[in-house]
Amino acid sequence: MSSDQRVQLPPPGAPQEVPQGAGHASPGLLSGLPVVRCELYEPQSPPRHVQDPAAALEAARAAGGFLWIGLHGTDADHVARLQRIFDLPALAVEDAVNAHQRPKFERYPGMTFAVLKPVRYVDHEEVVDVSEVAVFLGEHFVITVRHGESRVVADVRAEVDAAGAERPVRPGHVLYRLLDSVVDGYTEVVQAIAVDVEEIEEKVFSSTEEDHAERIYKLKREVLEFRRAVSPLIAPVQRLAEGGPGGEDDRHRYRDVLDHLLRAADAIDGYDRLLTDILQAHLTQVGVRQSRVTAQQNEDMRRISAWAAIALVPTAIAGIYGMNFDNMPELHTRYGYFAVLAVILGACTTLYLTLRAKKWL
Repeated sequence: MSSDQRVQLPPPGAPQEVPQGAGHASPGLLSGLPVVRCELYEPQSPPRHVQDPAAALEAARAAGGFLWIGLHGTDADHVARLQRIFDLPALAVEDAVNAHQRPKFERYPGMTFAVLKPVRYVDHEEVVDVSEVAVFLGEHFVITVRHGESRVVADVRAEVDAAGAERPVRPGHVLYRLLDSVVDGYTEVVQAIAVDVEEIEEKVFSSTEEDHAERIYKLKREVLEFRRAVSPLIAPVQRLAEGGPGGEDDRHRYRDVLDHLLRAADAIDGYDRLLTDILQAHLTQVGVRQSRVTAQQNEDMRRISAWAAIALVPTAIAGIYGMNFDNMPELHTRYGYFAVLAVILGACTTLYLTLRAKKWL
């Protein structure tokens, strides 16, 4: 989305139209929102679906649980309806609404905002499909805004649901699992790209003379798109691994994620350089083949010119004697015919030997 299309959000202190009773219970607040699921997670209780986020947030605070609202694509009006209840920062809301953001982690008072870039590799098209997930993380709530097609949020929610009341999950653990799932997806895409890079490399250095430049360039462009999703995430995850919120166990988990993230980034850099080398090698091969074709064409032209020069001698002599002049003395010579044949044969032989010595024949 271009900058002139970015949605302008109202400042946090500006008056907003809120449904009647939103400060206590607002059953109609979620109506019209692109909500995938809205569930309350409380200790010792299974997750339950809720319709009133304001009341559910109060219940989560009282019970020590959290509320998880999942949105799939949204606009400023939608998120502004939640902004007042959850005290969401206006800049973070704007980033969540307008897709195509860089991966980031930002700390606000009492809240963390993150933008993650899940990816998947469409193998038959050799395309890296990049989606986006914005996460608002508070002490008692998680709001995810998904743009594009990705199963990361659904898979993590399924894990949280499966944990049930036996292993209560904190909002911070949801963020960690989202990040971990996204990075695991990077590893899978790296492996898929590796297969295609090896295949291209094999074909380029085989005996076939196919043109692979377009495929190499396309895959190189997809690797670049992949890098844009991975590289900006390294610094935030490194900060989390070194001194992020939570205890030592949380930092240890983030260090493990960082390790996988760095491996993916190193692999991307390696494949980018390898594709550049393969492209250069392929272009060199194409240039060599074109040089061979040009040399062969020049060789053929020399041969054609040499035979044309040899054929020119009898053609010229025959043309002279083909002129119907009455006064041509040599026509009445007894051995004129044989003399002319001898001249033609001698001239052609001399030309042939000369051109062969010069490697034109």
